[in-house]
Amino acid sequence: MSTSPSDAARKAQQALGLRLRELRKDAGLSGRELAVATGWHFTRVSKIENGVQGPTDPDIRTWCAACSAEDQIPDLIAQARAVESMYMEFKRRTRAGMKQLLQTRGDLFERTERFRIYEHNVIPGLFQTAEYAAELLSFWIDFLDTRNDIEAAVAARIERQAILYRAAKTFSVVLEEAAIRTQFGTAATMAGQLDRLLSVMTLPNISFGVVPLMVQRRTVGSTGFWIFDDALVSLETPTASIDVSQPQEIGLYERMFEELRQPAVYGRDARRLILRVLDELG
Repeated sequence: MSTSPSDAARKAQQALGLRLRELRKDAGLSGRELAVATGWHFTRVSKIENGVQGPTDPDIRTWCAACSAEDQIPDLIAQARAVESMYMEFKRRTRAGMKQLLQTRGDLFERTERFRIYEHNVIPGLFQTAEYAAELLSFWIDFLDTRNDIEAAVAARIERQAILYRAAKTFSVVLEEAAIRTQFGTAATMAGQLDRLLSVMTLPNISFGVVPLMVQRRTVGSTGFWIFDDALVSLETPTASIDVSQPQEIGLYERMFEELRQPAVYGRDARRLILRVLDELG
């Protein structure tokens, strides 16, 4: 992918600014004329149009009234709120501990029937062993300076894995080879994790692919992402979780997922690759 999660949110705000600019132009107003009509400083108009500053709901109503485009108000406000919701601060969500953060998506996991998961440097949580999960979550507890509830957090992550055994749910997973080679914890912890992958790969509702390091490909993924049915895409940065819910953007992620899965190996070839890494661990 060509953009990072922070880029995605910024581009969404820029797209909103572009829509507002087009409304102004369609109304035959210059930036300064719109500023006069709204009572704003002209630099505020420029900041909103260029995605530097996000408009509030009253800003959008005022803008549309000045451009005689009141019919656009509901859609633009919805778009602005979608941009705002793309950033959800981890700090706010982890004040009561990491367990609470892991449980916030419970309803989403329950109602989703088709999961499409791409990870480039880590094993997805649904397939982690308790030891591997503890290594990862311990770092984030320290990094985010949240309450240390590591045992409860690991238990919550393992408990969620029960959905893997529900026949009505399907999982299409694509991992980069780097994900199975990036070692968290001891060699024994990593070996146990790879054994776990070999086990879950046999489940009939799971399609599990690994993209070899040395393979010809058209694109690379700069960050992991999860697609929940065709309703939501979720990405994570070190400080925030970003949700993408606009149908057009979800469609782009679906296309990207198909591109990323093309060079992956499956079945015996994927198992052979994992076993090779296991052998290297000794």
